[in-house]
Amino acid sequence: MADISFLMLIFFLMVSTMDPETGLSRRLPPMPPENAQLEDLKVNRRNMLDVKINSRNGVMAGGQVILSDAQLEDIVIEFLTNPTDNPNLPSKVIKNIEGFGEYPVSEGVISLQNDRQSLYSKYVEIQNVLVRAINRVRDDFAMAHFGKVYDELPIDKQDIVREAIPNRVSEAEPLDVTKK
Repeated sequence: MADISFLMLIFFLMVSTMDPETGLSRRLPPMPPENAQLEDLKVNRRNMLDVKINSRNGVMAGGQVILSDAQLEDIVIEFLTNPTDNPNLPSKVIKNIEGFGEYPVSEGVISLQNDRQSLYSKYVEIQNVLVRAINRVRDDFAMAHFGKVYDELPIDKQDIVREAIPNRVSEAEPLDVTKK
C-alpha cells in the first residue's frame, strides 16, 4: 500500500503544473563593499520627478493630476530629455561614453510612491508606463545615432544606449494614510 501511494504521489507531481510566480523584473544595484561608508545621496530637487499613487488609485506626477497613461508617458519623456534645457527640468552632465564619445546624460531620477490602499494592478500599470517611456527615449536615441530601435541593436550598442539613457526609477516606501 505504501508503494502504491508513493507511485501515485510521484505521478501527480510529474503531471501536474505549477503556476509560475509573476512579478516585476528589476536589476538591483550591486552590494557595497563591507567596509564602505554609507552616505545619503542628495538629489537636486529639479532632478527629481515625484510620481504618486493615492489610496483611490489617482496618479500625480510633478504636482499635476494625471488623467491618462499617455499623459504620464509624455511627462516622463519630457523630464528625461529636457529638450529645451528648461531650468525646472533635470540638469545634464557631459559623460564620455566608451565607443560613442561625449554625450549630455540626464541626471533625472523618477521617484514612485504609492499608498498602501492603492491597487497592486495600478502600481504595476504605472511601473509599465515608466518603463515604456524610458524605452521610447532609448528607441529615439538608438534611431538617431544607430538607425535601429534599441532591441534590434547588438549588445555593445545597447550598452551605449543604456549609458546615455539610464533607467533611474526609485521606489519610495509606501504611505499608509490610515495611520495617524
